[in-house]
Amino acid sequence: MTAATNEIRTGTLPPVAVARRVMWAFVLVNVVIVESLFIASGSGKNDVLTVAKFFGLHAALLMFCQLLLVARLPWLDRRIGMDRLTVWHRWVGFTLLWTVLTHATLVVLGFATLDDTSMAKTFVALSGVPASLLGMLAAAVILLIAVVSTRPLRRRLPYEVWHGLHLTLYVALGLAFVHQLQETTTFTSSAFATTYWWTMWLFAFGALLTGRLVLPLWRNAYHRFTVSAVVPESDNVVSVYVTGRHLDKLPARAGQFCIWRFPGHHNWWLANPFSLSAAPDGRGLRLTAKAVGTTSAGLRNIPVGSRAFVEGPYGAFTSLHRTRPGVLLIAGGVGITPVRSMLEESATGDVVVLYRVRSEADAVLLPEVRRLVEQRGGRLHLLTGRTGESAAPPFGAQSLHHLVPDVLERDVYVCGPPAMTAAVLAGLRELRVPAHQVHAEKFGLA
Repeated sequence: MTAATNEIRTGTLPPVAVARRVMWAFVLVNVVIVESLFIASGSGKNDVLTVAKFFGLHAALLMFCQLLLVARLPWLDRRIGMDRLTVWHRWVGFTLLWTVLTHATLVVLGFATLDDTSMAKTFVALSGVPASLLGMLAAAVILLIAVVSTRPLRRRLPYEVWHGLHLTLYVALGLAFVHQLQETTTFTSSAFATTYWWTMWLFAFGALLTGRLVLPLWRNAYHRFTVSAVVPESDNVVSVYVTGRHLDKLPARAGQFCIWRFPGHHNWWLANPFSLSAAPDGRGLRLTAKAVGTTSAGLRNIPVGSRAFVEGPYGAFTSLHRTRPGVLLIAGGVGITPVRSMLEESATGDVVVLYRVRSEADAVLLPEVRRLVEQRGGRLHLLTGRTGESAAPPFGAQSLHHLVPDVLERDVYVCGPPAMTAAVLAGLRELRVPAHQVHAEKFGLA
């Protein structure tokens, strides 16, 4: 990387490890506080309601974690990556679902036991209590989101539809907040409890609003992104150049991606994550995309001079995580775009690039990649053909070691289709490349 941006960390804790420790410390501290509040606030009207309260308090903590994981906080995103944070958000979401359902079931069971009546009659009676009704509505919305987020349904729904439904989660969290606010044993059991719950809810919602709304709106108002050129790279690949004001102030790095909208050309809700295909230079940004959907296929028709709405930059696929002087960059298809931008940033260190495509004609930005590799005295291996056509898997341990004998001494960056990425990671594990030297990121919104 350049002298200003080359960050090779040796003998220090990797940034991702630091971020994970901070997150675990945050979780553990809050678990201790919630457990203490549960013990100090006294038991419920019977044992079942006491257990229900236990699950309710922990559901609130899970909601805080849900919000923070998708708040797109720059410090976390650059160290962990949106893809991993989104996966954690998904698993926390399903944990939240079962915690909320358990809490609701135990509340109904507890009052049914207390009143010596059926759970059905108790459920109807509780629905007439404002606090309980709010909790029921929140649970229903969370259940709906969980159902549409299951893989079979998620794959059948357009992203925009799924995302619109998913946004109702914030309605559920708002209902849950008011529900908890009306539970006096939770919010007002002590001055400390009141301060803690208000602080956590304000912090979680504040982080979400700042990262998802305030920061993107401010950056777009400040930089005023505009399309400066649209350049076809091939029949189905196009590069879009975007300029703006004060781009030297935009904290973008080679390897990152942005979420792009072109309101004058597409509907405002149509967005795509595209990597920066050139290292940010303070004057402009470039994305290069392959036509695989309606939005990306229409990029070549964007009028020069039209406004762009840019969210980001996002991603941990950067030199921030470098630990070794040598680097191996592995790309498949249009996954070359972040690799190409990192090559432009790579001024020192031994660079090897493995570029996997069906044929040389499919190799996006190949002349630029070749030129940058040659300028840095590196090596480029263009791996063509279909996977089943070679005697050995192109990214198996044997093939990787043959192409890059010193792979154990390098940082490895991988970007490509999911199947290719999985094959590379499996090969690297078989070669026992240290995990902290392997960097892979999936660029997607969900």
